Order: sequence, then structure tokens, then C-alpha cells
Amino acid sequence: MAGVSPGTVDRVIHNRGRVSETARIAVEEVMKKVNYRPNIHITGLSLKRRYRVVITTPNVMEGEYWESIHAGIRHALEEYENIRVKCLIYNYNQYDIYSCREVYNKIAKIDADAVIIGTTFKEETVRLSKELDKKEIPYILVDSMVENTSPLAYFTSDHYICGYLVAKLITSIIPINSEIGMVQAVRIGDESANSSILRKKGFQDYLTEEKITNKIKRISVTAMEPEKYDEQLRTFFKDHPNIGGVVVLNSRGGIVADFFARKGIRDKKMICVDLTVPNVRGLKDGYIDFLIGQEPEHQGFLAMKTLIEYLIYRHPVKVQNYIQLDILTKETIVYYKQFNFIS
Repeated sequence: MAGVSPGTVDRVIHNRGRVSETARIAVEEVMKKVNYRPNIHITGLSLKRRYRVVITTPNVMEGEYWESIHAGIRHALEEYENIRVKCLIYNYNQYDIYSCREVYNKIAKIDADAVIIGTTFKEETVRLSKELDKKEIPYILVDSMVENTSPLAYFTSDHYICGYLVAKLITSIIPINSEIGMVQAVRIGDESANSSILRKKGFQDYLTEEKITNKIKRISVTAMEPEKYDEQLRTFFKDHPNIGGVVVLNSRGGIVADFFARKGIRDKKMICVDLTVPNVRGLKDGYIDFLIGQEPEHQGFLAMKTLIEYLIYRHPVKVQNYIQLDILTKETIVYYKQFNFIS
């Protein structure tokens, strides 16, 4: 009602921290309007109790997708700075199912107030969720919803629709008789990410519905051995001269864009997912034609915000929460100011 953040309201109510005079007046006017009275019990609880929240996601790398998830989580913690939250961070290798399993087994033994799970492998997530259910520990999923789990809430884009969009876009800009290369990361344990599975389903369904006959050729890249990318991509494009376009249904499109840039390849169209720094660079340089963003920072922010408010107030929580999908081009990415440092 005051048009300011929850953190600003908190600082005005408790008379601490720096707040502009304009914001203070706005908050105080709303307090009068709604006849605000502090709940002494809740205030004491929030200020004295320390909450233990476990956060588990794939490893965080600068400029990559999961860094944005964590940035959103940190933003929420800053907004609720009066709440004492101790975050226990457990990262795993998203290209190694055994790494994920090892980390999840550790988390299952922790006595936590809540857990945020950045999902990758379906069965591993189901296994961890069952253990948390037994201990009555609430958990929130980010990046994708996983069947046979019972999260307090989940925050994700619609990956099926994402894949559907990718198919619609790529088939609209390539020659009718050309082939489509689909990049697939080879993972230890040979199990695809849950989000990639959903996107592939949407992609294939669009082709089937529209009776599109472009052949799909898999481009396998060894995720754990980046030194092999060049040779794998060079061999693929040599063996498949009729490739008119490439789709990357995970966040690693920048690998192909960089390869195209170094080899001077300009005759292949490309659609990628996620606003990572390498992907945005490829978009700005013209090697990626369309880039689909799914607001990972917003996902992380809403996940932590929801958990904090649930732990304090125990209010009912909306379980299903889909984040918008943005289709970006070279011309529109300039309005995403966080990427302006990329020339």
C-alpha cells in the first residue's frame, strides 16, 4: 500500500536503519489508515528465533543460471533482515547424478526448519522429498516441479511451453528441408535434467501437431570435458552439412555461439534458453537469434520470501507458481540493464 519494500516497512516500524523521509511518511500514513498494531508474539518470535534453512542447487558459477537463483535468495534475505535465518548451502554437480545423490543423502540427515531444492534429477529429488516429508520439514522447489513430490510451493517457468516455443521459433526461421541440431549434454549416470525432459516433450509435441518434418539430429557434448567441445562440434557439423538451425534446451547455448564466432559460422540459426552471460553475448553478437529467459532471480527471491513468511506466520501458501517466459532478441536485450556491461 505504501509502494515500498517489506524491508523498508520493517525499518520504519522498528525505527532502525536508513529510510528516506518520503518512504517513512508513506508507511506511517498507511499504518494510520489500517490502524496498525504490532503483534507482540510474532515480533518477539521473528526477532529471537533463528531459522535453519538448507539450500541445495547445482554448483554456482559466475554469470550462469544458478548464480541468479542464489542472487534472488540473497535479495529476499536482505528484505527480511530482521529475521534470523542461517542458510546451509549444499551444491552438487548437475552433470553427475552420483554427486547429487551424495549431497541429498547428507541433507536428509539434517535437522532443518525448511529446505529449498534446485531440482535437476527427478528420482533423486523424489527420494529426498520423501525423507523430508517423513520429518515434516517443508520444502520449496525452484527451476522445475517434480512429479510425486509434495512441496510447500514451487517456482518455475513452464518448461513444456518453453520447449514448444523453441520448436515454433526455430521452424519459422530455417529452410523447410533443413535439419535441426539439438544439443544434449552427456551426464554421468546418463539421466537428463528434469527441465530438459519437459522441454523436449514440448518441442516434439509442436512438431507433431504442426506436422513438421524437419529431421532432428542430436549434438552430444561431454559436459564434464569442455576441452572436447570444439572437436565434438566440428565433427558434428562436418557430418551434417544440411543443418539449418540449432536448439539448446539447457543454459549452455553459449558454447555453440562461441564456436560459431571463432569459426566464422553465420549460416546457422539458433534458439537458446536462459539469460546467462555467455548466452547474452551470443545474442548480442548475432549468433543466437532468440533467447528465452525464465527469471531465475525472481524464482530464488520468491522461494525464500515464501519460506520466511510461512515459517513466521504459517499462512496458507499457493503451491503452483509459474514465472513468465521472455523471448529476447538482439534488439530487445539492451533493455535488460544488468547485461549492459557486455559489449
